[in-house]
Amino acid sequence: MFRLDAAGLNWPRAIVFLDAALVPMLVLWAIGHEQYLLSALFGLLFAALDDPGGSYRHRAVHVSAFSLVGAGVTALGFGIGGDAWGWLVLAAFGVTLVAGLAVAFEVRSLATALLLNIWFIVALALAFQLHHHHARLTNHIWAQVLAWAGGAALWMAVTFVEWLVRGRGDRPQPVPELPGDTSQQRPTWPVITFAAIRAAAVAGACALAFGPDLSYGYWIPVATVIAMKPSLEQPTLVAAQRLVGALVGAAAASLLILLPAGETGTKLFAVTRGLEVVAIVLLMHAVAVRLWNYALYCGAVAAGVLILVSLPQRANYHVEGYRVLWTVCGVAIGLGLMLLASRFAGEEGEEKDTDEDEET
Repeated sequence: MFRLDAAGLNWPRAIVFLDAALVPMLVLWAIGHEQYLLSALFGLLFAALDDPGGSYRHRAVHVSAFSLVGAGVTALGFGIGGDAWGWLVLAAFGVTLVAGLAVAFEVRSLATALLLNIWFIVALALAFQLHHHHARLTNHIWAQVLAWAGGAALWMAVTFVEWLVRGRGDRPQPVPELPGDTSQQRPTWPVITFAAIRAAAVAGACALAFGPDLSYGYWIPVATVIAMKPSLEQPTLVAAQRLVGALVGAAAASLLILLPAGETGTKLFAVTRGLEVVAIVLLMHAVAVRLWNYALYCGAVAAGVLILVSLPQRANYHVEGYRVLWTVCGVAIGLGLMLLASRFAGEEGEEKDTDEDEET
């Protein structure tokens, strides 16, 4: 579960991410619009994680397409964040279903779709929270989209400088997030069924969170989408690492968010800014350890996400139990999907054997 691969550490890319992340953080602090920081950071982070390596032209085209789709996802998430919760559930189902069916192209496409799927759920959570609990804050959809696109563009800019400094050579291609066969997969019935059930699980988690407007309820869908097995092809060990990572990250976030509890004035301001820096450092470590240990990577992503989403809402000791409960609920949904996946994987194996026998 926690076996380390020394060759998987990527500190240079992590340092590049940290250097770039300081730019939107300081700019948004200076102009007093911290509500757009999460979009900028995740545009930057997911562009870094989805960077395929190789020639710079190939990287620029790939990241540009990724940022364009991500901008659309951002607009959708923040556009419906203030609508009735049923629309949020329906949108979560649709986006998750499309992301799950991306395996029909190749596993690399599924990894890209998974990043966008996670971001959409996070965007929904933040938009819902800003609309229902922080209506006094200005939250323009176009500004959130611009922040996301700006974060992705910033990654392309700093990697362009890095490419020039390194002599304009090709960068090594990182190992795909989902190891194994990267060829195109035929959308078999078990694969389609599992993708639909996975989408229904995320939609159900959103219904639990946004329907009754539970205190910190958005932790349920965030924990669910991070912990869930994304496809039948993902190995059981990697899926288990996702579950454990989600729990570890949520536990760390719960403890850190308690730091400003009971504080007011300048001390609250200082601690809040400090937690934003901590979240950025956690995301930097996620970039570094993605291939070093997958459980630690998922834990760092979960902790960074939950800290940044939860900062606009004042923490107190009374809601600590809610956060733990909602995290357990989200991870339990992910565990149920993992058990279902083993059943569907067996059915898919039988279907492939039958097809091979018929061809023979």
